[in-house]
Amino acid sequence: MKAIIFDLDNTLFDHTASATYAVRTWVPELGGIASDELVAQWFAIEERVYNAYLARELTHQGQRRARLREFLPLIDHPVPPTDAELDELFTGYLGHYQGSWTAFPDARPALEVAHSNGLRIGVLTNGSTKQQNAKLAAIGLADLVDVVCTSEFLGISKPAPETYLRTCEALGADPADVLMIGDNLEVDVLGAQRAGLAARHLNRTVGQSLLNFV
Repeated sequence: MKAIIFDLDNTLFDHTASATYAVRTWVPELGGIASDELVAQWFAIEERVYNAYLARELTHQGQRRARLREFLPLIDHPVPPTDAELDELFTGYLGHYQGSWTAFPDARPALEVAHSNGLRIGVLTNGSTKQQNAKLAAIGLADLVDVVCTSEFLGISKPAPETYLRTCEALGADPADVLMIGDNLEVDVLGAQRAGLAARHLNRTVGQSLLNFV
């Protein structure tokens, strides 16, 4: 093995915790009452709308607006009529989300072990280049990552084979010599395996750690 590619959200970066905190903090500011059900609805909307973004049906900013149009009626909050007003409203959520960005405790130790073993390190993530790089910097991992490839930069999203192959190329490694690790079985594991990489599924719900794989 010459290189490891990590997924970012919910693999190195605890997106679920940050987004949950943001919703629970932001909704009361809008006059709503945060609840477990409401948080679950936020994530359901996020997944549906974000998939439309990955399919190039929406821009990154457009998927944020679409989220608000679906979510705000759930808390009886009026939906602003203009894109500019939607964008301004979303900054409330975004501020709380960004302010709570954090790495999983095992993330940096795992990257350090990989580096100590002479492995090149890549991150392959479906998302905005600017935001995903900002996450890596904020959670203190950017200095340990050699290559960051995003769906925005590549123009195509996981699990398309080209995403893994182009990341391997950027790392200067043959796919057969690269391991992909991620939390999504279909996107991070099966997709990578179909492209010729080794892959491991990180299942944090059963207590798995990244250190089990490096």
